[in-house]
Amino acid sequence: MSEHIYWKDDALYVLDQRLLPFKETYIRCATVKDVAKAIKDMAVRGAPLIGLVAAYGMVVGLQEIMKSRGRVKESDMERICRRLKETRPTAVNLFWALRRMRNTYKEFEGQDGLLEAMLQGAIDMHVEDVEHNRQLSHYGAELIDDGDTILTHCNAGALATGGYGTALGVIKAAWETGKSLQVIATETRPYFQGARLTVWELREQGIDVTLVPDNHAGLLCQQGIVDRVIVGADRVARNGDVANKVGTYMIALAAHDNEVPFYVAAPLSSFDESIKNGDEISIEERDGKEVKYVNGRLVTSADVTAKYYGFDITPARLITYIITEKGVLEKPFGKYIKMLFAPGKREHHNGSH
Repeated sequence: MSEHIYWKDDALYVLDQRLLPFKETYIRCATVKDVAKAIKDMAVRGAPLIGLVAAYGMVVGLQEIMKSRGRVKESDMERICRRLKETRPTAVNLFWALRRMRNTYKEFEGQDGLLEAMLQGAIDMHVEDVEHNRQLSHYGAELIDDGDTILTHCNAGALATGGYGTALGVIKAAWETGKSLQVIATETRPYFQGARLTVWELREQGIDVTLVPDNHAGLLCQQGIVDRVIVGADRVARNGDVANKVGTYMIALAAHDNEVPFYVAAPLSSFDESIKNGDEISIEERDGKEVKYVNGRLVTSADVTAKYYGFDITPARLITYIITEKGVLEKPFGKYIKMLFAPGKREHHNGSH
């Protein structure tokens, strides 16, 4: 797989994931408007990747202002942040990345090396994301047994992150240790991230994968075909409730009812300390037209009302483990999440071993 996000010649380049796996086309983002459109229009998706694109977007915005008039005002940075924040409301990585970039701006404000420091800040986040997900995947791989059949929903692979993956990273790490695995990927309507992206990534790596419609998860768990479920996360509340691609909650219910372990793979950048539980998470509602059309073709009556919520909330009670770069969290999640974010106490909490 080619590099899907990179900086070159004073611009951010992102792979247009809407066209995969049939066409690899890159979007050049030289303005904040370009970056915001790439995020809003789903050219890039996946919580960690959205955060990274927003971080580079801050650099793009800063550079845009400096080229037009030289001096950057605090109000300019507020405007850039606001524009990027408005793109996707659920994935917390977006807001985390913007806060971190704002801190870098404040540290170097007024200095000659401001732009270079901001770009380095985005690059550092990019490198950290890959390393954190690699470590997360190492911990998660220990939960996988040789011969397992694993169900995953949506796409939480390299394409959804800086370059390694969360849920698919765990699968990849387990496979690289020599474990024989079979993966079942849901198609993930209406953008088919599972069919287009997850299947493509796994096949590229040589991992056995079977594609199923979204509505098969309950049957597969009930028949004992699925040994484990692994998904990513767009936001994790303080109590362990998780926001992820819509449909995750139904899969978690099916897994719980059939005693199938349900794992969430999420870096700490996906945790939101300000959110007590899932009830406080804002759920993005997208345009119903995205349900009515597939590849530009109408699939129902033009006057039908359609609804599309991008995410749902999976309660902590349905989750077996949360896998992070600091270890595997067991229940009660709230206790261990609090310990992870306590100043000076970010130690491993591996409750499964």
